[in-house]
Amino acid sequence: MTSPAPDTGPRIPEAVHRRRWAILGVLMLSLLIVVLDNSILNVAIKTISTPAPTGLGATQSELEWAINAYTLVFAGLLFSAGILGDRLGRKKVLLGGLAVFGIGSALAAFSGSPGELIAFRAVMGLGAAFVMPATLAVLMNVFERDEQPKAIGIWAGGVGLAIAIGPITGGVLLDHFWWGSVFLINVPIVLLALALMLWLVPDSRDPKPGRIDPIGVVLSVVGLVLLVYGIIKGGQLADFTDVTVLATIAAGLAVLVAFVVFEKRSDHPSIDVTYFKNKVFSAAIGVIALVFFALMGVTFFSVFYTQSVRGYSPLQTGLLMLPLAAAQMIFAPRARLVVDRFGNRATTTGAMLLIAATLAAFATFEADTPIWLLEVVFFLMGAAMAHIMTPISVVIMQAMPREKAGSASALSNTFRQVGGALGIAVLGSVLSTAYRGGIEDKLTVLPEGVRHTAGESIEATLGVADRLGTRGEALVGPAHDAFLHAMHVTALWGAGVAVLGAVVVALFLPGRPTAPQEDETERELAAAE
Repeated sequence: MTSPAPDTGPRIPEAVHRRRWAILGVLMLSLLIVVLDNSILNVAIKTISTPAPTGLGATQSELEWAINAYTLVFAGLLFSAGILGDRLGRKKVLLGGLAVFGIGSALAAFSGSPGELIAFRAVMGLGAAFVMPATLAVLMNVFERDEQPKAIGIWAGGVGLAIAIGPITGGVLLDHFWWGSVFLINVPIVLLALALMLWLVPDSRDPKPGRIDPIGVVLSVVGLVLLVYGIIKGGQLADFTDVTVLATIAAGLAVLVAFVVFEKRSDHPSIDVTYFKNKVFSAAIGVIALVFFALMGVTFFSVFYTQSVRGYSPLQTGLLMLPLAAAQMIFAPRARLVVDRFGNRATTTGAMLLIAATLAAFATFEADTPIWLLEVVFFLMGAAMAHIMTPISVVIMQAMPREKAGSASALSNTFRQVGGALGIAVLGSVLSTAYRGGIEDKLTVLPEGVRHTAGESIEATLGVADRLGTRGEALVGPAHDAFLHAMHVTALWGAGVAVLGAVVVALFLPGRPTAPQEDETERELAAAE
C-alpha cells in the first residue's frame, strides 16, 4: 500500500482563502482608527489646552491624562482582550471593541470639561484594547504561513498610513471645525468597518481553549494597570523616587510576578509562560518595548518643537510628519525581502542603529535648523521602523501556534504599550526636569504664585507670557532656548535606549536561515519545551 501524499493545500477554508486580501483590508481599516486617534490627538493637544470656547483650557497635567487614560486602560486590558478573543471568537471581540471605541469617540467629541475628556478617552482605550490584538490574530488565521510575512508587512504599512493620515486630517479638521471633530471623525470609520467586517471577516477561535482562567486574567489586569499607572505618575511628578510612585510600580511588578508563578503552576493557564524560555521570542518582545520606549518619548516633544518653537500650525505639523509615514508605507511591505536576503539579525540590528542615529539627530536641531533636515530624519526613522516592526512581528506571531494568535498579538502589543508609556513617562520626566532647570532663573520676574506652573512646560511658559502682553515678551526667547536644551538631552537618552535594543537584537535574534523549509524559531521552541 502506498502512503498517502502529504496535504499540501491550504488548511484554511477555500472560501476564506479566496477573500483573504479583502479581509486584510478590513483589518487595516479597523487598525486605522486605533492608530489614527492617537496621531490626530498629537496635533490637537495645543488647541485643547486653549481656553474655551476654542478648547477646553486643559492644563499640562490634564493633557497628559487625556493621553495616558487611553494608554492605561489599553495596556491594562490588551492581554486579557487577546485571551478572550482566542476563547470567544476574534470576530465577536473585534465587533464589540469597534462599537465601544465608536461610542467613546462620539462622547469624547462633545466633552464639556477636561475631566469628561479623560473619562471618555478611557472608554476609547477599552474598545481599542479589544481591536488591536484581534486584527493581527485574524490575519494569522486567514493567511497560510508562507504568506504571513507579506501580509504582516502590509499590515505594518497600514500603521504608517494611519500615522500619515492622522496629523493631516487633524490639522484640516482643526482649521475648519471645533476641536471635538478630531474624535467625531472616528464614528463614520467605525460604522464602515463594522459593516465590512460583518460581511467579509470569518470568525476564529482556539479550538481547545480549556477552562477560563479568571485568576490569571484578574492578576494580569491589576498588575499591568498598577505598573502603567505608577510609570505615568512618576513622569507626571518628574520624580520616580516619590514613595507613592515607587509603591505603585513595586505593587504592579509584584502582582505580575504572582501572575507568572500562577500561570506556571496552572493546568489551564491564560498564557504558556514557557514560551519566554525561547530567547528569540523573548528578545523580540523586549525589542518591541525598547523601540517604542525610545520613539514615543522622543516623538512626543517633536510636536512642541514644530508648533511652539518653529511656529507651524497643526496642519503644517501634520504635513511635516508625512515622510515618517510614507517611508513606513513604502518599506514595510518590502521588509521581508531584505530579511530573506540578510536575515532577521542583520536587518533589525541595522534598523535599530538607524533609529538611534535619527533620535540623536534631534540633539542637533535648533530654532533655525533647515526644515528639510527634519524631513530627512523623519523619513529615515520611518524606514527604520518598517525594518523593525515587520520582521519582529513575524518572529513573535510565528513563534506561537496559530490557535494562540490572539495571545501572541496581545503580548506584543502589551509590551509595546508598556514600553511607550514608560518612554513618555521617563523621557517626559527628563524633558520636564531639564526644561525647568533651564527656565527657572528667568521666571523670577513673575509673581511667586505662578512660577511653578509657568515652569512646567514651554506651553505653560508661553501661555503666561501671552497673558502678560508686552511684559511677557522677554520670556519667549528663554523658553525656546530652555526647550531646545531639554529636547537635546531627551533625544540622547532615547538614542541610548535604541542602542540597547540593537545590542539585544544582535545577540539573540536569528541570522539568515540555513534551511528555508524549517523555521528556526519553531526549533528553538521545541528545544525549550
